Amino acid sequence: MHEYSNSDIAVQWDAKKCIHSGVCIKNLYSVFNTKNKLWINVNGADAESIKQTIDKCPSGALSYTSENNSSEEQSQINAEISVSDKGPLLVKGNIKIIDIDGTETIKSKAFALCRCGSSSNKPYCDGTHNKINFTG
Repeated sequence: MHEYSNSDIAVQWDAKKCIHSGVCIKNLYSVFNTKNKLWINVNGADAESIKQTIDKCPSGALSYTSENNSSEEQSQINAEISVSDKGPLLVKGNIKIIDIDGTETIKSKAFALCRCGSSSNKPYCDGTHNKINFTG
């Protein structure tokens, strides 16, 4: 997990969750720019704009904390699952995942589950569907 912060917001990026959809870059290029050495510049926009962009992250790889709130706040367990075109299952909400060994993990906000079967980070999507031209 990588963290980038200023006095208003701390942005966390979990590379293992990232499916490289580019939603962050398309929505707020002044903050999320992979051409820069530090690809997240928390001084590139106001905290509210950064929060709104992070809330659109389909995989949950981006999250934030600030003095007033956190994108990782959990309430009751509930979820919305949608199928993306030629990509993963996008899960939004709070959900409990139970691994094959019985380990329980509570996931909040958003994350992506592999649908192509080729992820090296199963059950989570790692973007491999793009490399193998998955259709489904």
